[in-house]
Amino acid sequence: MTGEARPCEAQAARAAPSGQRFGDLTSLPVPLLVRRLAVPASVGLFFSTMYNVVDTVFAGLISTRALAALSLSLPVFFIIIAAGSGFGTGATALIGNAFGEGDRGKAGLMALKSLGVGLGISAGLTVSGLAVSPFLFTALGASGDYLNTCLVYMRIIFLGTVFFVMVYMLNAVLYALGDTRSFRNFLIAGFFLNVGLDPWFIYGGLGVPGMGIAGIALATVLIQVIGCVYLGWRVAVTGILSCLGPRDAVPDRDALGEILRQGFPAMVNLLTVGMGIFVITYFVSVFGEKAVAAYGSAMRVEQIVLIPTIGLNTATLALVAQNNGARLYDRVREALRSSLIYGAVVMAGGMAGVFLLARPLMGIFTDDAAVVEIGAVYLRIDALVLYAYVVLFVHVAALQGIKRPFFAVWIGVARQIVLPGAVFGVLVHGIGTGLLGIWWGIFGITWAAALFTAIYARRILNRAFEAGG
Repeated sequence: MTGEARPCEAQAARAAPSGQRFGDLTSLPVPLLVRRLAVPASVGLFFSTMYNVVDTVFAGLISTRALAALSLSLPVFFIIIAAGSGFGTGATALIGNAFGEGDRGKAGLMALKSLGVGLGISAGLTVSGLAVSPFLFTALGASGDYLNTCLVYMRIIFLGTVFFVMVYMLNAVLYALGDTRSFRNFLIAGFFLNVGLDPWFIYGGLGVPGMGIAGIALATVLIQVIGCVYLGWRVAVTGILSCLGPRDAVPDRDALGEILRQGFPAMVNLLTVGMGIFVITYFVSVFGEKAVAAYGSAMRVEQIVLIPTIGLNTATLALVAQNNGARLYDRVREALRSSLIYGAVVMAGGMAGVFLLARPLMGIFTDDAAVVEIGAVYLRIDALVLYAYVVLFVHVAALQGIKRPFFAVWIGVARQIVLPGAVFGVLVHGIGTGLLGIWWGIFGITWAAALFTAIYARRILNRAFEAGG
């Protein structure tokens, strides 16, 4: 599989993104690289999260029902995010390891075949999503106008699935090469576009009819189209796909097997996050629309605070993948250690801010006093959980970087589905603790999963390094 692309390797090496040589991830000081990779990724993710905040704010301006519908749509929408980001994570690990091994021909072919897989995934998600979403929303307690509002939003999103998935797959190629700036640039631009498009499409004007919540969905899809064009161009100028044609994008059995082995567990891991939100939303919905609206709004705050965690996750994955491929195991350990230290420093500030400002933060999304109070209680408890996410995500990223993705699936299923289903069922329906029981249940489950993951990941990393050394 490597021979086809070897004539293009020199061109690919000369065309490294943002002026960065591919070998930098295996040679420059690790703490510097963690910052260099995590900061642009975090800045981009900040604007991505603020993008979602803008959607939430405008939905709240439409009505409390629209805000609740957007919140209820989150676990369904997350199916698309899980597929794109999950297979993107798998592609980053494979491409990064190939570069670390010095096999740039294989890296180029794997990048193109990953894009081909992304197209296939998109088609399947569009068809299945349109068919299944009414059942999912009904299971979450939506009916009548509430159900119709959810479906209006998600039907447009599902029709644009290909653009969401391909944005993640194109970015996966850039992340594997150490370029976290291009995605950052797209996310920043996307945020400002959304600020303008949301009110225009919601209320109408300049020849565009007012579309309400459908306008929020249409603006989101349009911005993803723009992202595909921009990130596709950024991948093209790296030279990694030079001398490859459309036929190379069709995965052969070996390539498809590799992509699925790495991407499917990562996708399922992220899908469990969406399913976890589904489980939590199911139990929260017992307490009415206001509780759902409060949880969905509070989740936006949590997403903002956890942005540095996702940036560190990106840095850990890229550094571990390339340095593992190059058998530089001390650098792998240093990458893990540096990410945890940086995460502790950043989350200390986040914890304090969320705990002390819970009520004003909820007030950004709604002036409904009941919604603000419910969300504020959740955020104060959630503040105590934030560093657990750092520990959990960074260790999972390290395992994915050494091409050990399956643990993420098992811990995701346990943390997001099995334990919440059992614990919340007892607390809400058995003991009758109300919403407070759900919030403290999240605290206990997340910390238990984080500590178990840290112990397991370090044991596996040590064994892998002994075998590889």
